[in-house]
Amino acid sequence: MNFTRWSARLPGTQRRAAARDDRSPVPSARAEYAQPETGPCPPDGDTHHDTPGDKSGDTHHDTHGEPPWDRGPALEDLSARDILGQLPALVALVYGPDHRIAYVNDAYVAAFGPRPAGATAAEAMPELTELSLLPLMDQVLRSGTPRTVKSRKVRNGNSYTVTCTPVHRDSDGETDGRDGDGNKKQNKGSRIGKNRNEGSEGGVLVYAVDVTDHAEAAERLRASERRHRETAVTLQRSLLPQELEQPDDLRIAATYQPGGTDAAVGGDWYDVITLGAGRTALVIGDVMGRGVRAAAVMGQLRTAVRAYARLDLPPHEVLQLLDGLAAEIDASQIATCAYAVHDPNEGRLVYASAGHLPILVCHEDGTVHRAEDPTGPPLGTGGWIHTSGTIALPPGSTAVLYTDGLVERRSEDIDEGVAALERALSGAKGSPQVVCDRLIRSLGVTAEHDDDVAVLVVQHPARTGANAELFHNASLDLLGGIEAAPRARAFATGVLTSWRFPVELCDLGVLAAGELVANSLKHGTPPMRLGLRRTDRRLIIEVTDGDDHLPRRRRADPADEAGRGISIVATIATSWGSRRTPGGGKAVWCEFTLPQ
Repeated sequence: MNFTRWSARLPGTQRRAAARDDRSPVPSARAEYAQPETGPCPPDGDTHHDTPGDKSGDTHHDTHGEPPWDRGPALEDLSARDILGQLPALVALVYGPDHRIAYVNDAYVAAFGPRPAGATAAEAMPELTELSLLPLMDQVLRSGTPRTVKSRKVRNGNSYTVTCTPVHRDSDGETDGRDGDGNKKQNKGSRIGKNRNEGSEGGVLVYAVDVTDHAEAAERLRASERRHRETAVTLQRSLLPQELEQPDDLRIAATYQPGGTDAAVGGDWYDVITLGAGRTALVIGDVMGRGVRAAAVMGQLRTAVRAYARLDLPPHEVLQLLDGLAAEIDASQIATCAYAVHDPNEGRLVYASAGHLPILVCHEDGTVHRAEDPTGPPLGTGGWIHTSGTIALPPGSTAVLYTDGLVERRSEDIDEGVAALERALSGAKGSPQVVCDRLIRSLGVTAEHDDDVAVLVVQHPARTGANAELFHNASLDLLGGIEAAPRARAFATGVLTSWRFPVELCDLGVLAAGELVANSLKHGTPPMRLGLRRTDRRLIIEVTDGDDHLPRRRRADPADEAGRGISIVATIATSWGSRRTPGGGKAVWCEFTLPQ
């Protein structure tokens, strides 16, 4: 087979036609620009120039009078075998529908070994099978269109970018040559004017460039990005609650989903904090921005919220403290937060918001209410006095706290996303985790979602039957003077006995109630009230009065006649605490864990 009679159809180029004759007004190749009459002198200093009609001049001049040092070799004069053989890239030429081997260059032999001419590529070139090129070569042969595949790996570990280009071979009856004037000529079998596939046999030129170094560098970069992302996600997840606290009166579930597949995780977070006396704090927040820095700021804010929550402050005061701290942590980071407190005795959420999206509450009949004002600016802006609002959370209702990744889309207003969430929530039934998953699906959040999403679902279950018997409340207004103390002890004895507590627990409960009442009578002001509450897990005793001075535990000297009441309560109870109540006054409480 005469290899020089194959020509490549390279993309973006056209095959040069046969050499033009002397009558053509267009100059020949390599002489497309006319030479000036006073051109440069030859190297030996000869200034003689031939005229176009002079045939007897210097034999070193061609028929057009062009100096040979101004003209390179014509493409038709070059050997394709020599050109392809010296390329550092891998080149293989195959022909026919079976892709029989016509030629492989030295670089191909060095990479994969010699290949016998005439053998099929499927049998003699297993590397093409590893690169999945055979179907592509069939397609190129049929369509006559070049195709390229990038960074394909073979068994030895090297990677190649391969281009398959269609080629054709002139029929056996076709020859070409040059006449005496150096012009290209064709015989009777010339294919000029015919379709290129007539009288020809198709083939494919396989051109492969070794990109192993680039592929390995890209893989190292991808691996580094995966490790970076895993580190960031691990950091963020470690800063989120590992296990949600489950209050006696609420059922809670949460979901966090990082956005996209890059390493830039966000600063979305949530938390559930039991405050004592049956009260629970619910927190949702979002640090704007992406990456480890946002996650680190989020972790600091979450830690601060837990510390401030232990002070049992109203929600707006917690956000006021958090606002100042956020500016100190990083003034360039904008963060939003919603903080709400649930009190089972009141059946509502008391909340404050710093630039965060509104809390949604779905009632048992499916109606959804949106928490309205007050909403202040994001944390860290300073100069704003936050206030608290309330929204009802009766038995049988569900509250949802969420970040903007759940409802915000580039193609629509965020209010439309919140409305879509309301519709999804109105039909969501089941456990908190089921509701959480359904909201995620209904809002179209997938693993490829481009923003972080945090959702906190809180249910206040409606209890009936035997389950309801585990939850009781009893209270007594403390009227009069010192005679209120024995009345309080008698009331506590009767209630605890009716709740069928063990005798030891009844005695401890009566003792704690008596000490708290005595402390209130001595240091507090009216109105005073004793409250007893039992759940399926604990007994809660609480005394409220009109004085806002919070008691503290102190060590009493042996000669002191007072100062031991709070120490006694702290010793016998599982936990105790105090807080200021809205409108002035305070509440002092203690808890006893029930035996299981």
